[in-house]
Amino acid sequence: MINFKIIFSILGGLLYQEAVSMLICMGVALWFGEDDILLFAASAILTVFAGVMLRFYGRNATNSLSRRDAYLLVTLIWVVYSLFATLPFLLGGYLHSFTDAYFEAMSGFTTTGATIIDDVEALPHGILFWRSLTQWVGGLGIVFTVIAVIPSVAGSSASIRVFGAESTGPFKSKLQPRLSTSVRYIWMVYLLISVCCFLSYMVFGMNWYEAANYTMSSVATGGFSINNNSTEAFHSPALEYVTTFFCFLSGTNFTLLYTTVFKRKVKALFRDSEFRFYILIVAGATAFIMCELIFRNHYAIEHAFRSAVFQVVSFMTTTGLFNDNAGVWPHVTWVVLAVCMFFGACSGSTTGGLKCVRCVMILKVLRNELVQRIHPNAVLPLKISDQNVPDRQRVSLLAFVTAYLMLFFIFAFIIIAAGVDNTNAITICLSCLSNVGPTLGTEIGPTMSWSQLPDFIKWFCSFMMLVGRLEIFTVLVVLTPAFWNKNK
Repeated sequence: MINFKIIFSILGGLLYQEAVSMLICMGVALWFGEDDILLFAASAILTVFAGVMLRFYGRNATNSLSRRDAYLLVTLIWVVYSLFATLPFLLGGYLHSFTDAYFEAMSGFTTTGATIIDDVEALPHGILFWRSLTQWVGGLGIVFTVIAVIPSVAGSSASIRVFGAESTGPFKSKLQPRLSTSVRYIWMVYLLISVCCFLSYMVFGMNWYEAANYTMSSVATGGFSINNNSTEAFHSPALEYVTTFFCFLSGTNFTLLYTTVFKRKVKALFRDSEFRFYILIVAGATAFIMCELIFRNHYAIEHAFRSAVFQVVSFMTTTGLFNDNAGVWPHVTWVVLAVCMFFGACSGSTTGGLKCVRCVMILKVLRNELVQRIHPNAVLPLKISDQNVPDRQRVSLLAFVTAYLMLFFIFAFIIIAAGVDNTNAITICLSCLSNVGPTLGTEIGPTMSWSQLPDFIKWFCSFMMLVGRLEIFTVLVVLTPAFWNKNK
């Protein structure tokens, strides 16, 4: 039996936090003296009212949260957060349909960065800041922000269940015995990277508003920009290199970063199998695209390197910012970028995609299988960074990849049937499931908005973003009949 009261109570508390985010944006609007002050105030009031109602319905909740409750809670948090995030867009008239507003909100919180807004520069500062803030809040996961306080509502065991349902990657590592302490340490890393990124942007020419927005977009690997031409609008190679560095850093496992920086175990970073694979793919893809741009598009060497490494890191970390129009690059580079979209960066980071650790596991499973063909009786362990991978996680890996591919082909078929060209349909699915943002093609290129898609396709895309952000099974399990069967 699902404990709806505890779910309502936690959801209500989270809506209070979302209202605070709206008030921050109201402060930005007030700073610039624009007319969206009242809409943020109204949005915050409506959100708080909904939070009060949910807390009222959740009063006298029993202090227990089962595994089934945790899966439903995590899914509902993202759905409900995105629902109320539409208020500033709709009340201000900046988006004229609920479909578009929900798509934009879900794209922000899932750090996908796909937008249906054709001219973002026409929006007021407060709304642009709201778009960026949704990414930053969703970067580590909305649920991550409250795991530290859930024990006061539903006990410490509830935090572990929620953490397992929301965190990314096949391994749920903790820094400390207490999960809430581990979460605070990871938040410390997230904040430190954000502050350093903000200051770096300021040093290289951005004002505080631009730096704040691009920091939230880069560190959360979201991709929303306050300029129609993204970082290309600044015409600054230095800013492009800074963006590349912080996107790459945000694609690294935050637990590993904490161990490296705060515990001064630098060797642990380069001994990590996933991080080494991450560097290898970035370096290889950059070198290949750089050569293509030099010999086929006649770029200068530095320009080719900068454009290549920026786009490779942007796609692999599922950020989606751009400093060049990859839509006019040789088509073979699209294949490389699509592979980067599929792989994603490291687990335990702000990125989407398959995750490098799963790629490493797949390669090692294939290697063991080839050796097993020659030596049938050999006992071949599977280790990732000296950590043994049990058979249960190998089965989970197979199930995850199978589910990912099945969803990819199903949604690609639906989008192609809706009249979208094949290249765009395939990369739209990759973009949504991997939470990347840009696509590759001619109808909806990497520098274009998604506004021309039919409304029902936008809803499919919103669903794919949610499924991709919560790594498929958290959402799919809620949709199974067995989940709602009281006898199971």
